[in-house]
Amino acid sequence: MPKHSGSYTSQIIDFQLQDNMFSGRIPDSLGSCVSLNVINFANNSLTGQIPSTLGTLPSLNSLNLSNNQLTGSIPASLSSLRLSLFDVSHNRLTGCIPQSLALEGYNGSSAGSPGLCGSNNGCYGPCPSDSGSSVGLLTLVFCFVAGIVVLIALLGCFIFIKSKRRNDEQDRALSKDSWNVKSFRVLSFSEEDILNSIKEENLIGKGGSGKVYKVILGNGKELAVKHIWNSKSEGRKSQSSSTAMLKKKRSGNPPEFDAEVTALSSIRHVNVVKLYCSITSEDSCLLVYEFLPNRSLWDRLHTCQMRELDWNTRYEIAIGAAKGLEYLHHGYERPVIHRDVKSSNILLDEFLKPRIADFGLAKIVHASGGGGSDSSQVIPGTHGYIAPEYAYTCKVNEKSDVYSFGVVLMELVTGKKPIEAEYGENKDIVQWVYSKAGSRESMTEVVDERIPQGFREDAVKVLRIAIRCTARLPVLRPSMRTVVQMLEDAEPRQLVSIAIAEDDRTHDGVHTEDKNVDHIDQWP
Repeated sequence: MPKHSGSYTSQIIDFQLQDNMFSGRIPDSLGSCVSLNVINFANNSLTGQIPSTLGTLPSLNSLNLSNNQLTGSIPASLSSLRLSLFDVSHNRLTGCIPQSLALEGYNGSSAGSPGLCGSNNGCYGPCPSDSGSSVGLLTLVFCFVAGIVVLIALLGCFIFIKSKRRNDEQDRALSKDSWNVKSFRVLSFSEEDILNSIKEENLIGKGGSGKVYKVILGNGKELAVKHIWNSKSEGRKSQSSSTAMLKKKRSGNPPEFDAEVTALSSIRHVNVVKLYCSITSEDSCLLVYEFLPNRSLWDRLHTCQMRELDWNTRYEIAIGAAKGLEYLHHGYERPVIHRDVKSSNILLDEFLKPRIADFGLAKIVHASGGGGSDSSQVIPGTHGYIAPEYAYTCKVNEKSDVYSFGVVLMELVTGKKPIEAEYGENKDIVQWVYSKAGSRESMTEVVDERIPQGFREDAVKVLRIAIRCTARLPVLRPSMRTVVQMLEDAEPRQLVSIAIAEDDRTHDGVHTEDKNVDHIDQWP
C-alpha cells in the first residue's frame, strides 16, 4: 500500500480494500482520516504491524484486518475504540490481547494467530508470566530496598487510607442527591447497589452506544446495566474512569430522553427484555435490564464457545423474536422502531427463549445528546444489517427493522455471518443468498450443514421468508405481523406432528386433520 495513502483521504468514511492482492505495510498516516467509520482490509497480503494511530480515529466502528500476514502485537490504543466489529483473525500476531478487546462479545476475532494470548477469553491460552533467572535476580536486589521503603510507607498509607475513607463516606452521603432514579417495576435493589458494581471487572460487553456490565446483587439476582455514552469524550476515558462518574451532579438530561425512556419502560412482552429502571446524572445514563444467562444468538451461532442449535430451537428463536418485534411495531399505542435489529441484540434465557434487547436505544442515545458528530452513533444499525434505502434517505422506519430481521433469519438458516469473505467483494449475506435462490436445490445448499437432512426443507421455507423481508424496495417487504403469520405457517413438520398427536389423545382417539400441514406442504 502507498506510504501516504492517508494523506489524501481525510474525508473517506468507508475504506474497503478486501479481497485484493495488496502487500506492504498499513501506513501510519491512515490515523489522520478522522472521518473513517469502516476499515476492511481483509484477505490481502499486508505485512508489518498494526499502526497504533488507528486507535485515534474517533468515528471508527468496524475494523477488519483478517487473513493477512500482520505481525507484532495488537496495539493497546485500539482499546479506546467503540467497535461493533473487530476482526484480526488469521494473521501472525503475537503477545497479549488488550483486556477490552478480549471480551466475550469479540470471541473468534483473533483466531488463527497461535502467538496471541489473553486471560479473559477461553479461546486463547493465558499469557505467560515474565519469570526467569534475570527476574529472580532483580527480585532479590529490590527486596532489600523494598523492605525499607515499605516500613517508611506504612505510616503514610495508613494516613492516606483513613483520609480516603472519610472522603468516601462524604461522597456516599452526597450520592443520594446526585442521581435521578426512575423505576418502572417493583425493585429489590437501590441505586447504590448498581453504582457500586460499575467496575471494569464486571464489564461483559462494549459497543458503539456504550458499555454493558453484569451486576450480581446480594440476594444472588443478576442484572445487566447499560452505561450509555453521553458525550463524545465519555467513551475515550481510561478504564479507571468507570467509577469516576459516581460523583456527578443531578441529572441534566433533556426532557426528550426522559420521555423516551418512560415510553420504553411501559413495554411488556415475553419476547422483550425487561427494563427495570433508569439512573441518570449530569453526564451518565444507566439503563438496568434483566440479565439473560445464555448470551446472544450471535454468540450461539458464531463464537468459538457456541453450542449447536438444532432446527426446532432455531425456529422457536426465529418466531419468538418475530413476535417481539411485532409487538413493538403493532402492539403498542405508537410504533416503536428498534433501529438495530441483529443477532447480538437477540438474547437467550435459560431455556433458549429469545428476548429482544436494546429496542429503541438508538433514539435514546440521540435524545440524550450522545449523537454529536460521531457517525458511529448517528448511524442507526450495524454494518451488514442496515437496509439499503438508508444510504439515500437517512431515515428508518418499521420496514428497516423488517430488513434487519430478514438478515437474522438468514443467519439462523445458513449459520453464517452477515459479512464474510466467501460472499465476494462488496457483497453481504443478502446478495449471496439471492444468488442461490434460482432453484430449490441451490437454496438447500446454503442451509447450515449442522441442520439434519430431514429439516432442510423446513429451513428453506424460512429462508424464503427472509428473502421477502430483505426485498430492496421497502414497499415489497411484509409487516412484522405478516412475518409472524408466515413463520407460523412454516412450523417444522415434526412439531406439527407432535401437536396433532397430543390433540388426538385429548379427543379420546378421534383423529382430526390439521390444515396447517397441507398449508406447509404448499409453501413455495
